[in-house]
Amino acid sequence: MKYLAWLLKAAIFFTLFAFALNNQHVVTVHFFFGAHWNGPLVLVVLAVFALGIGVGALGMVPRWWKQRAVARRSQPAASAAGASSEPHGI
Repeated sequence: MKYLAWLLKAAIFFTLFAFALNNQHVVTVHFFFGAHWNGPLVLVVLAVFALGIGVGALGMVPRWWKQRAVARRSQPAASAAGASSEPHGI
């Protein structure tokens, strides 16, 4: 099973590597007020992907905080006798 996982990782790596090699053309990204940037297509795609992950994670933060507050309120208060902060089974 370990070798199958390594084979899958290698296949994903070589697929992405071939994508990067096939997309080395220079593209121009136009910003506001006439500003522009020239760079390889694969870097533009990678930058937009990373930006999307960042925006998605930031958009989820308020919900994470809300769920964390709900989880803290729903936990029963620990009694003084026998209460420990260590998880069970350790």
